[in-house]
Amino acid sequence: MNSPMDRPQPSCDEPEELQASGMQRLAAIDLGSNSFHLLVAHYQDNRLQVVARCGEKVQLAAGLDAEGRLDEAAMQRALDCLARFAPLLEGVPGDSLRVLGTSALRTARNRQAFLSRAEALLGCPIEVIAGQEEARLIYLGAAHTLAESGRRLVVDIGGGSTEFIIGERMQALKLESLDIGCVTHTRRHFGNGVLSEARMRRAEADVLAQLECIQPAYLELGWDEVLGSSGTIKAAASVLAASGGTPDEISRSGLEALRQRLIDCGHLDHVALEGLKPDRARIFPAGIAILGAIFEAFGLTRMRYADGALREGVLHDMLGRRAGRR
Repeated sequence: MNSPMDRPQPSCDEPEELQASGMQRLAAIDLGSNSFHLLVAHYQDNRLQVVARCGEKVQLAAGLDAEGRLDEAAMQRALDCLARFAPLLEGVPGDSLRVLGTSALRTARNRQAFLSRAEALLGCPIEVIAGQEEARLIYLGAAHTLAESGRRLVVDIGGGSTEFIIGERMQALKLESLDIGCVTHTRRHFGNGVLSEARMRRAEADVLAQLECIQPAYLELGWDEVLGSSGTIKAAASVLAASGGTPDEISRSGLEALRQRLIDCGHLDHVALEGLKPDRARIFPAGIAILGAIFEAFGLTRMRYADGALREGVLHDMLGRRAGRR
């Protein structure tokens, strides 16, 4: 198994036809608890056009010790990643760049030590946002990828937290962020790597207990469709599609079958499924435990993957603020 330090270069997509456009660019960096993501785009014809998109597994939350302090190895992984992102920020004005920290940096007691080094490297401030603000931006990113109207429940499972949003069109009606994530849940319930029915049940029960505080209000408000965003849900949809499921959709029956396939693997080191990237394998069972508990708590039968989340929401939020100042 590769260690975090053995990871390949970040996965980037940079369309050549936009490289020389000379237009003013917008950029967002999402310093997630599992992955860091960079999105650079310009705005044209009332829509964002992607210039560069990069993602890299950093596993910042895995570097939090029992006292909630980031270790030096995790901070160095993060700084190395940002150094690789930095050249893609050329031509982005300072007021068109936002860098946001989420759950791991909210938790880290020594976050300022990391932030000072990261801000010096990037030459810009880093905002550590509250969970509800993270949820609002996630909803904005997901909603902008869809043309349909109606009330939606959007779920985003991250490395250190999970966000739940009910909204209509571009307006979020209810926002919650809970400290449940695939990296932290892996450490809590699968720390020795063993996968079993009993461990999976304990992991799911932990999530169900935490969902009790939001479940009644969400069920009362209701929704017409359910969307999921970010890595765990994208990976689940990909694995199910590879085994004959509907692309970009997660059904309850498919999720239950996937849960059993993971238990049958017996150990995190043995998780290897078609459609699953190897660098997500060790945290995938915890993500599926979280997702399964969400399906149970809210009585879901299916969920659709939405290709838009925090970083897309950040860019749309910047555009909205500019329009409001005109």
